[in-house]
Amino acid sequence: MKDWIQDYGKLLAEYSLYLKPGELVFVRSTTIAEPLVSAFQKYALKLGAKVEVDLSYEFEEENIIEFGSDDASSTLQNNAIELISKCDAYLLIRAPFVGRDLSHVDPERKKKRQNAHAAFSEIYFKRLGDGSLKRSLCQYPTLEVATRAGMQLDEYSNFIQKACYLDQENPAEHWQALSKVQQGYVDYLNQVDVLCYEHKDWRIECSVKGRIWINSDGKSNMPSGEVFTSPIEDSVNGSIYFGYPTIMNGQELEGIFLKVENGKIISWEAQKGQEVLDEVFAIEGARYFGEIAIGTNQNIQQATKNILFDEKIGGTVHMAVGQSYFQCGGKNKSSIHWDLITDMKSGGKIYADGKLIYENGVFLI
Repeated sequence: MKDWIQDYGKLLAEYSLYLKPGELVFVRSTTIAEPLVSAFQKYALKLGAKVEVDLSYEFEEENIIEFGSDDASSTLQNNAIELISKCDAYLLIRAPFVGRDLSHVDPERKKKRQNAHAAFSEIYFKRLGDGSLKRSLCQYPTLEVATRAGMQLDEYSNFIQKACYLDQENPAEHWQALSKVQQGYVDYLNQVDVLCYEHKDWRIECSVKGRIWINSDGKSNMPSGEVFTSPIEDSVNGSIYFGYPTIMNGQELEGIFLKVENGKIISWEAQKGQEVLDEVFAIEGARYFGEIAIGTNQNIQQATKNILFDEKIGGTVHMAVGQSYFQCGGKNKSSIHWDLITDMKSGGKIYADGKLIYENGVFLI
């Protein structure tokens, strides 16, 4: 039987981050993901890279939020700010523990911690924008994410393998093939001025003129399978319904409907999680969109309440509220970047400068 964890580490080091001798890699995860961290380190070292690792432990963040002093709450551990400022590559392996309920904690304490992470995010997004940082975001199977997805742990491990082509003999070859297809979409979309998403119950459009579309082919996220850009901030108009469930601040939201005028979200409703939605849109910059995107990964066809996978589902589109991608030309700043996803396989259409280019989850170009 293939050792898929070793294959995963190799794919991340050789393909996703394409490491070179002398490069410094900053790895962040939790202690649950030690097997993948070790596998990645092995292949990174073989390529001549240097590896710095920051592993958080169970309830670390919860303890800081609930019990930490002002100084503890406003400081990130393990030289995280210094490392994200100087590393050549950044690998975030999501491997969450089952969290502790913090609904009773003063929102101001949560906000203080969020501001500490915002300082990290500001450097991170700036370096992505100027091209000085390579990054990869991936998932390790844990009980928390498996349960959230409605799967057993072994079933979720298999789900990850299929989504990343790790069930194939040479995963990198499959990512290279998808990259070639997506490059055709990107080349077309980079010539487009106005993009419109349309469904029977909603319609939203924006200008993407002069913005750069990105071919997300496994080198920024693993898995990947999307093309995306940042819309011109004040150009978004209309309404949109995001049908896929999502998680924010440890709570589940469903059925989000947004109305937008001149880029700004003017009203918002959620069939589930309205209070969380209200909290999100109180965050500076969160009422503008930082991303507009189209999912293309046909190996992912079920929602798992994990944005890393759900936003890549073939036949969906998503938009993110908050922080823009500077590498796309985006200008919106926020401490949040939250992707919201909706299905297009049953009547969804995309128009580019008035031309129908996508219908029922399939590109027509």
